[in-house]
Parts: sequence; C-alpha cells; structure tokens
Amino acid sequence: YSGSGTPEDPYIVTWLPVDPECPQQYSEALRWSLTFLVSCLTLCMALASSAYSGAVSHLITQFHCSEEVAILGVSLMVLGYAIGPLVWAPMSETFGRRQVFLWSYVVYTMWTAVCAAAQNIETLIVFRLLAGMFGSSALVIPAGQIADMFTSEKRGLGIGLFCTAPFLGPALGPVIGGFLGDSGHDGWRWVMGFLAIFAGVLTALGFLFLPETYSAALLRKRAKLLSKVTNQTYLTQADADHPVVIKEVVRNALFRPWVLLFREPIVLSLTIYMSVIYGTLYLCFSAFPIVYQVKRGWSSGIGGLAFMGIMVGFLAGCAYICWDNGHYAKISRANNGWAPPECRLPSAIGGGVAIMVGLAWFAATNGAGVHWAASVCAGVPFGFGFILVFISCANYLIDSYTRFAASVLAANSIVRSLFGAIFPLFTTYMFENLGIHWASAVPGFIALACFPFPILFYIYGAKIRSKCKYASMAAAGM
Repeated sequence: YSGSGTPEDPYIVTWLPVDPECPQQYSEALRWSLTFLVSCLTLCMALASSAYSGAVSHLITQFHCSEEVAILGVSLMVLGYAIGPLVWAPMSETFGRRQVFLWSYVVYTMWTAVCAAAQNIETLIVFRLLAGMFGSSALVIPAGQIADMFTSEKRGLGIGLFCTAPFLGPALGPVIGGFLGDSGHDGWRWVMGFLAIFAGVLTALGFLFLPETYSAALLRKRAKLLSKVTNQTYLTQADADHPVVIKEVVRNALFRPWVLLFREPIVLSLTIYMSVIYGTLYLCFSAFPIVYQVKRGWSSGIGGLAFMGIMVGFLAGCAYICWDNGHYAKISRANNGWAPPECRLPSAIGGGVAIMVGLAWFAATNGAGVHWAASVCAGVPFGFGFILVFISCANYLIDSYTRFAASVLAANSIVRSLFGAIFPLFTTYMFENLGIHWASAVPGFIALACFPFPILFYIYGAKIRSKCKYASMAAAGM
C-alpha cells in the first residue's frame, strides 16, 4: 500500500489486483445467488403492500370501518416506503449495506407480525406504516449491493432481476391475499401471518449467507484491522480525504436525496415518470375490485386473478430485458468495457408506448358488457411496458450516478412511494364520478405527457450529464 504508515502519511488501503474479499471478484455463482436472495427479500416486502388489499372487504366487515379507512392500510404502508429511504440509503453508504439492511428488515418482520395480532383497525394501520418505513430498506439497498458486485456490462441483468421483485410482488399480492382473506372470518390475519413468516425465513437466510458488499465499508474494516495488528496507520482513500463525521452522515441522510432530486434534472424528470406509472399500478389495487368485484360480482379470491395479466406482462418484460442486455454488453465490449448510460434508454421508449397501449385498451374494454378476458389481457402490455420503463430508467440512473446510486434511488423511491400512497385514495371517487372508462384513461394521459423524457435524455443525455454537478462527480470517480 502507498504511504509510510504514520498519522500524517497513512498507508492507503485499496483492493489488490487479485483480492477474494472484493465483491466484484466473487465467483459468478455467488454473485447471482446473492442477487437472487436480495431480490427475494424485496419481493417479500413488496408482496406485503398489495396482499392486504385482498382482505379489505373482510376488514370493513370485522372492524365496521369505511372502505377509505381500510384502504389506508395500503396507502400508509406505501407512504412508509417514502420515509424510510431518507435514513437507510445514506446510512448504507456510510456504515455498509449488510447491517443496515438486515436489522431494518428484522424490525419490519416484527411489525408485520404485530399486524397479524391487531385488535382494531387503528393498530393495524399504524403498524402497517411502521412496517413500510423499516421494510423500505429493501427498495434501495439491494440496488447498491448489486452495483457493488457487478461491472456495468453485467449490472443490467442483476438490476433487472432486482427491479422485477418490487412489481412482481404487488401483482402476486392480491391473488395470495384474496384467497387467504376468503379462508374465514379472520382471513386477514392469515394474510399478515403469512407475510411475517415469509419475512422471518428470508431474514434468517440473510443473516446466514448475505455478506457485506460495500467496498468502502470492507476496506475501512481492513484498514482498522491492519492498524491494530501493526500499530501503524492505515486508512481508506475516502477516509483520508473525508473522515466520517456523524453530523455529516445525518445531513446526508436528510438532504442528499432531495438535493439530487431537485438539482439534477435527469433524476427529477425520470423520477416523475417512474412515479406516475408506479402510482398507476397501485391505483389498480383499488380500481380492479371496482371493475371486477363490484361491476361483475367476482369474489375477492377470483378478483385477485385479474392481476395475472399484469404479472404475465412483468415476466415478459423481465425476459426482454435479459435478452436486451446482450445488446448493451456488445456495445460495452466494443468500448473497452464501458457503454454510455444512454444505451439503456431505447427499451424505456418502447416500454412507454406499451404502457399507453395497455391503459387505453383497459379503459375501452373494462365494462361489464365486454368479456372479462379483454380487459385482463390489457394488463399484459401495461406490465411489459412498466418493467421496460422502470428497469431501463433505473439502470440509466445507476450508470449516471454510480457512487450516489443509493441516494438517487432513495429520492426516486420517496417520490414514487408518495404517488403510490396517494393514487389509491382518490381512485374510488374518480371511478364513481368519471365512470370506469374515463377514470381508467386518466393515468394514460399523464403517462403520455411524461413519454418524451427518455427520448430527450437518449438524444441529449451526455450533454445534460456533463452540466450536472453530481453526474459529473460520479463520472470522474469511475
């Protein structure tokens, strides 16, 4: 290591050319196994947000509350997704990913178990909010873990697998929640109990198998060990340049996501687009029961099956992203292992078209006089486009803001979670006042207004990034 080992000129600890502790030098099998594990942790948490919706009718009956109050169990959990990342993302970039992720997930599991034992609707709603706050670590930290382990050439596949989990979970949730909710008078407790058990099993696997992947934390640990053993001074380059100060950590936790959101036009524009389609997904959790249970008379369990069209679209989108990553890899290899972030965006453009087609299709065919298959199948292009837009834009943000990736995704998660929390609250009123056709078309018009964003960044992205402070800093640090 360079340096002389004194406090004035410490040894600077860096990764060695062949270093088994470096996450990017893990075996291929280990990296993909860990990616699968963190994606499952995310899937479990995302499943909880929508599985609740399958038991709403039973909650209304048991606790004698209004539908709007019962729906708060969805909205406030998603609101928790907006609050938690303010803490978890900057903490993971300072103290390491593993401990922050797993211990927050332990608390999430505990709050979910408390929900299963709730004796009134107020308790259930409050602990759903707390569960969302602590479980939200699964929305931001795994992306950083994947970025730690993979080079940009292979990162797209890893991020693709991870990004599918937050959306496959909500699509599966109403199916599982609907049938468990129909299992009896206390069916909703089975829903909460299932979620708590699932989370508990995955948490145990995380403590057993999930290592620390954040290079700064690993090198800092090595430096401390070497300093203790040799009685000389070892520091990481980051600590030598900018020592960790708790006050700065707190400031970053509170302000860095907002600074990135409002000072970086790339982050702001794509976050708005991703938030609109994310809110539309959660709008469906209130809209589908109206369209299929109220208008067509389906049960909660059968009504949940209407989400299968969206889930098929999600899976098709994930398969396409995996195939499309080969195109990105070719560009990367042709440029000595680097490809411009804008290469991620053509899929987002195509996905935007698919979203608008799916929403228009659903709005035109969701009436009771049209066969149910027509509107259910409309979920396929919506789900397909959703995955393409989300994964492509997430990859673009990560490639553009590598060292600030967790905070960028935290800002993104905060805003989209606010959209996801608010959209279900006005869905019932909108569908009653506008009718199911025009109400279904409203998010399509908003998506149309956002559609030019990825086109703009595909054409002018490199120029815009060069003028953005944090994007330039990230590029200089690569």
